[in-house]
Amino acid sequence: MKVTIVLAFGAILLLSLAAWAQEFPRAELGVDYSYARFSPSTPYSSGHSLNGGGGSATININSYLGIKMDLQGYGSTLSPFNIPPNPTFPGGLSGSSEGNLFTYLFGPQIKVRAHHFQPFGNLLFGGAHTNVYGNAFKTICQPLGEGCGLTKSPAADAFAMEFGGGLDIPINKTISFRPAELDYLMTRFSNPLSGTSNQHNFRYSAGLTFNLGHTSY
Repeated sequence: MKVTIVLAFGAILLLSLAAWAQEFPRAELGVDYSYARFSPSTPYSSGHSLNGGGGSATININSYLGIKMDLQGYGSTLSPFNIPPNPTFPGGLSGSSEGNLFTYLFGPQIKVRAHHFQPFGNLLFGGAHTNVYGNAFKTICQPLGEGCGLTKSPAADAFAMEFGGGLDIPINKTISFRPAELDYLMTRFSNPLSGTSNQHNFRYSAGLTFNLGHTSY
């Protein structure tokens, strides 16, 4: 008799957990603070820290899989350039320039919807934009004329990819706290000022997620 009661209780508990796990929001809207460590691929321009923020929107296909859009922006920061003489810059190049960074990324997100902790991972692709190289061309390179080695401003847009994940902690059914999302961010700004290879960057963000349109299947 006791065994039957235990089995029945266990079955009810499992069914309850299964029903809870199948419930998920149709959409998630996030707002966050974001920190990025941008690492140029040239030996003559050191990495620098960027502070900003943005948001994300995720449309969930089911309890685990969603399609995510992530938009982030970072305010102007000072970037030093100290380039020794070389075939591209015969007279060398030295100075500093202010510039911003924006990323716009899209791709799949996978999320585990447990009671107290909801880890997730994402793989996103898109683009990045910065005016730092254009500003460097105007303020450092243009005054040198032909001695700079560049005849036009470097491109401001580039391919970008992000891979990483984080953790959401539900506060209630509608709001979750995101203490950390850690991502590898690759950008491909390719010009004489940024270098011709990929930039391997790090990004941390934290904020709130709003869960909308709960449903079950």
